[in-house]
Amino acid sequence: MADRDTEHWYPIAAYLYVLHLDDLALAWEYLRRNPEYRGDWQHRRRRPKAAHCWGLRLLEDPALDARDALPAWFPDHPELIQFYPDVDPMPNAAPFDFWRIPGSKSLIHDGRRLLLTTRWPGCCLRLAVAPGLEDGMAYVHAVRACARYCTIAAGLNKLAVAADAIPLAAVRCRPSPAALLELHTLQALDATLAGASLRQVAEGLFGRAAVVGWHADGGLRSKVRRLVRRGRTLMRGGYRRLAQLDGCGEGCSALPAKRP
Repeated sequence: MADRDTEHWYPIAAYLYVLHLDDLALAWEYLRRNPEYRGDWQHRRRRPKAAHCWGLRLLEDPALDARDALPAWFPDHPELIQFYPDVDPMPNAAPFDFWRIPGSKSLIHDGRRLLLTTRWPGCCLRLAVAPGLEDGMAYVHAVRACARYCTIAAGLNKLAVAADAIPLAAVRCRPSPAALLELHTLQALDATLAGASLRQVAEGLFGRAAVVGWHADGGLRSKVRRLVRRGRTLMRGGYRRLAQLDGCGEGCSALPAKRP
């Protein structure tokens, strides 16, 4: 019998980064596992317009996980913070200073403007920099009217505070049930895509001792089956809800009735 310990999906430690991903990053994790999307990436030169079908402006490499990938979603997430030149600045207006933006920064150009993702311990912010905004110019923030103001304000507050002192580390609480659900779902999805049986998936997620009493109508089997079904649903289009591509996303806390 094959040693499952050597399977890429088996070590749960490889999925711990999932516990700290936001909805947009989780959406990418599910999309990049879609075999059809991976096919479009492989043939991207023959299918230059395929990105919009997946809710992207540009196809992103599915080999990159959410820690390294920079997917440009289409349309933009409602809570994307946009920076524009201030056409009528106050005398004491703060200048745009790219290098004072805290965190580890990643930039891409989506064909219209620069998209900036910045990460530091305990936070990830996504910003759009409009054409014409240069270093040292006065600027304004812009958000869509449908965005949740409290969420945007919290993000801007983090940006302002962290500009002066970036924490070396962040103290986190125990993982929430929602975060653990995403970890288990992605691991179960990878296992089934690799050809593992439900019992093998259960062993990888919950340990060998948990499957000693495995039987067809057991609760553990039903739990794993629901995880696999949820992962396939998110991979095949449900990720659009996480990324709010249709304007009505509810994030990873939605659909509580379907949780195992």
